[in-house]
Amino acid sequence: MREKILLDTDIGSDIDDAVCLAYLLANPDCELLGITTVTGQAEMRAQMASVLCQVAGKEVPIYPGVEAPLLVEQKQKIAQQTIAASRWTHQEKFPQHQAIEFLRRTIHAYPGEVTLLTIGPLTNIALLLASDPEIPGLLKRLVSMCGVFANKTPGAGLLEWNALVDPHATAIVYRSPIPVHRSIGLDVTMRVKLPADEVRRRFQHPRLRPVLDFAEIFFMGEKTLTFHDPLAATTIFDNRICTFQRGRVDVELNSQKEMGMTYWTPDPAGRHEVALDVKPDAFFDHYFGFFEEKE
Repeated sequence: MREKILLDTDIGSDIDDAVCLAYLLANPDCELLGITTVTGQAEMRAQMASVLCQVAGKEVPIYPGVEAPLLVEQKQKIAQQTIAASRWTHQEKFPQHQAIEFLRRTIHAYPGEVTLLTIGPLTNIALLLASDPEIPGLLKRLVSMCGVFANKTPGAGLLEWNALVDPHATAIVYRSPIPVHRSIGLDVTMRVKLPADEVRRRFQHPRLRPVLDFAEIFFMGEKTLTFHDPLAATTIFDNRICTFQRGRVDVELNSQKEMGMTYWTPDPAGRHEVALDVKPDAFFDHYFGFFEEKE
């Protein structure tokens, strides 16, 4: 049975969001019900998502979401890679101010069947949960690329971008009574990397060509691609890639310096499921297995 997925993404900043979306579109076991974008220039991010959908020949609903964090100043005002979208065919106009309602309506339409995959700051998801208390009980699970779970005590000093951009949203989401909330944190995702030249060599499939085009902008400042978001996505479909442990996640809101930091406490009865280890070779075999044959 295909996995019903809703994707919430800040595609257009780091390149791994596009790498993740290309994977979801290529995976025949994924039924991508829709995409919502988040943080600054949300509509331009939607255009980037549209490029990948059109290259894949898939009609997927795309909704620009909330651009401003709940309480703090925006740290991610622009989507740097969207300049490359103009070189590719994409949808120009999108429904406005409907992203939260789209997520809510879709989850209600498939009770117990939808995996909500979040690979950006959690503003949209916090507002969704705040607006409809039935959502936690209707989701199959929430899977997030978020946090750092090597943090066991305050003062550990490790912060992750998706968690810190909107820390209050992060806290709302992690406090929500979703029965299964899976998190793949920076301490694990940093172990799945490829140098830029290897990315150029392996991203030759037609569905990866626009991703490589976007990546060239990313590589102007970085020499390595870390597969943060794709790793989170692949764990939905292949349980051999990461090992997980149940427990509790708390989010720092009191310290200005450490706001958005995540703290992990193991607990067999906890509703948070955190990745503790990864098999990089298994990840790369799984990911590129969908792009080996040229179209």
